[in-house]
Amino acid sequence: MNDKKNEFGFSTRAIHHGYNALENNGALIPPIYLTSTFAFASTEYGAACFAGQESGHFYTRISNPTLALLESRLATLENGEAGVAFSSGMGAIATTFWTLLRPGDELIVSRTLYGCTFALLHHGIGEFGINVKHVDMANLAELEAAITSSTRMIYFETPANPNMQLVDITAVSSLAHSHPDITVVIDNTYCTPYLQRPLEMGADIVVHSATKYLSGHSDITAGIVVARQELANRIRLQGLKDLTGAVLSPHDAYLLMRGLKTLALRMDRHCSSAQLIAQYLENHPAVESVFYPGLPSFAQNALASRQMKKPGGMIAIELKGGLEAGRRFMNALQLISRAVSLGGAESLAQHPASMTHSAYTQEERARHDISEGLVRLAIGLEDVEDLLADIDQAMERCT
Repeated sequence: MNDKKNEFGFSTRAIHHGYNALENNGALIPPIYLTSTFAFASTEYGAACFAGQESGHFYTRISNPTLALLESRLATLENGEAGVAFSSGMGAIATTFWTLLRPGDELIVSRTLYGCTFALLHHGIGEFGINVKHVDMANLAELEAAITSSTRMIYFETPANPNMQLVDITAVSSLAHSHPDITVVIDNTYCTPYLQRPLEMGADIVVHSATKYLSGHSDITAGIVVARQELANRIRLQGLKDLTGAVLSPHDAYLLMRGLKTLALRMDRHCSSAQLIAQYLENHPAVESVFYPGLPSFAQNALASRQMKKPGGMIAIELKGGLEAGRRFMNALQLISRAVSLGGAESLAQHPASMTHSAYTQEERARHDISEGLVRLAIGLEDVEDLLADIDQAMERCT
């Protein structure tokens, strides 16, 4: 089956890639290797593992058979060469930055980023001699002007958390690679490889908070990096092994692989429900603006159609009445939970300015296109009629 991996479709690979039950005592489900360390057949073999001359497992912080299977499956789903698993999405992002950037280097990032990523940049690596520049990446001329001989990485989310702004992956990657020594890193959490595969469009590295859609059940935290083998090796052996130690547990890797089996089915449902809800919100008199890539009114709808298979399960809205109206709306929700995160079976609503993006000051949020009244909805797997009814009653109670 491994030799035919490229002949199978997305869901088949998510379920079967890299594992043969008949080679594992007939166990249909891959075993969980709950061991921190591994025995060596000889002293020489152990030394060769530590020297990188053998690829065997020798310590779970570096590799483990359960994690290796997960990494292989996610690499094939992203159409990449190799994956590295982490204990959280921030573990994946931080390890990538710490591995590839050095004092004096320049990192160009998009204008809007997840709050903890913003905090890592401005209260973490930015204090260690790495110059961080925010750029409107929809403006290629602005990006071109920002690139210098010190630029080593371009990093962005698309769609961006929380305002749904998109970046043209192909155009930015092409521009970046016209300059020497620039690595393009994309956070693909909102889309997953089912909806968007940045490596196929020119990116060098993809990162995920696998806590979200990849897992799909809101019961673990995990992160993933997918890249060329050489880059993945550096991130594993320099970053994960020595710099952050943000290793995923084998049990959580097992749960993540279980979630991957239904990824395509779940994403289809997230997207179809979000489309109907976005259309409803766009026509509601209490709503000022709806930001959803699947709406023709969305400013970057054409770009979404080009680089995303479907428009995703995330919606951002502004209500007439701003912040107070948004708070009343969220407090009136009865079925949709008030909680951060996304990508699970349950629909969630959160207020970025006071929650996920509170690491920004109010002035920084204004500069980075995150309004104080923005409400973010993560549409789950409930019956869409029930979600619409809950949103409708909350709108009535908050206006």
